[in-house]
Amino acid sequence: MATRRTRSSSRRTSRPRRRSHAGRFIAILAAIVVVAGLAIYQATAAPEAAPAASAAVGTKSLLAVDVPRSVPQQTVEYTGFTVNFNRDKHVPNYVAWELTAEKAAGTLPRGNKFAPDPRVRGCAELDDYRRSGFDRGHMAPAGDMKWSARAMDDCFYLSNMCPQTKRLNSGKWNDLEKNTRRWATIDGQLIIIAGPVLTDRITHSIGAGRVAVPNRFFKVIYSPAKQQMVAFVFSNTDLPEAVKDAACSVDDVEAITGMDFFAALPDELENKLESQNNYARWQRSHRK
Repeated sequence: MATRRTRSSSRRTSRPRRRSHAGRFIAILAAIVVVAGLAIYQATAAPEAAPAASAAVGTKSLLAVDVPRSVPQQTVEYTGFTVNFNRDKHVPNYVAWELTAEKAAGTLPRGNKFAPDPRVRGCAELDDYRRSGFDRGHMAPAGDMKWSARAMDDCFYLSNMCPQTKRLNSGKWNDLEKNTRRWATIDGQLIIIAGPVLTDRITHSIGAGRVAVPNRFFKVIYSPAKQQMVAFVFSNTDLPEAVKDAACSVDDVEAITGMDFFAALPDELENKLESQNNYARWQRSHRK
């Protein structure tokens, strides 16, 4: 009897151990399933992570541009845009602004009061442009400032101007400005940075102030909503040039200007977007 009780007791204590091993196996299997599921979710959710990361970056940070320290520069914030000015060349290094759908829908009349900027060292004078053969070409256009009388007045300071050929200023440069207002209406917000390419050898100047006449101009555009970028480099000549032929990547503009745009974005996102060079895709994604 004692032996039977011992065997019976042995059987009773061995069964729970088998159930415990089975439970642990099930728990491990469940953990593997959960980890695998999480990995699949993260992989499929990765495309949505970029806008979330970008949304955390403020507009002011997106408008900031890293300019080489060797370049003369003075930064002035206006009502609707920011100018980084080069006192030696008497033109801006760049001009940056945010264009929203609301701003693009502004209805104020265009101003016409061109004036030297008393706040900026080395600013051009009105006489520098007279009979020069070049237009006073806006970097931040008046058409983007119709939402504010102050912004409209500010954009006519010569610190926001560069000498441009009439064909460029009234042609494809103007066409691109119209396009950006249409794109901003669709996307809700664009970050735009424009300026002359001052790393080129400057061979011509105008006026007693010797205002540099750039050979080329750039414009880079970022759409936070669509997570897309597009850039352009135009020649400052009287030769015809289509907007699509001037399209390039932001990386290309950084290479020729030495500037760093959108550095506030996460590195992985910045590298991906700045390498984009597909104007046709940009156009397709901005059709109403």
